[in-house]
Amino acid sequence: MSKKEYIYATGKRKSSIARVNIIPGTGKITINKKDMNEVYNLDTLKAIILRPFKVANLMEKYDVIATVTGGGFAGQAGAVAHGISKALATTDPDTRAVLKRHGLLTRDSRVKERRKYGLKKARKAPQFSKR
Repeated sequence: MSKKEYIYATGKRKSSIARVNIIPGTGKITINKKDMNEVYNLDTLKAIILRPFKVANLMEKYDVIATVTGGGFAGQAGAVAHGISKALATTDPDTRAVLKRHGLLTRDSRVKERRKYGLKKARKAPQFSKR
């Protein structure tokens, strides 16, 4: 990593967008100017964010500074993980291959289906009455 001391990437999931900077460091993760443990209480969401580092065997080698907007907790965690994966992929071709094999570089394109008229939700119909 010459010239620049950080790597920038954008991650997306559902309606969340994460702008992620990774810097060589000690493994500190900051999301929206707060520590990751302060933002996310659930261990499952923390595991989603840390998965790219575990898969690539780079735990505690990079610091992460992320800004996330839109969506809920799960979507934001997925967006941060996607951004981290994309940033790590630019560091080394071997790391990119490992991340790609685990499906971490592919954007999860699943979004909420729109509501249709005559229905209560996207597919839920009102109760049928014969009489």
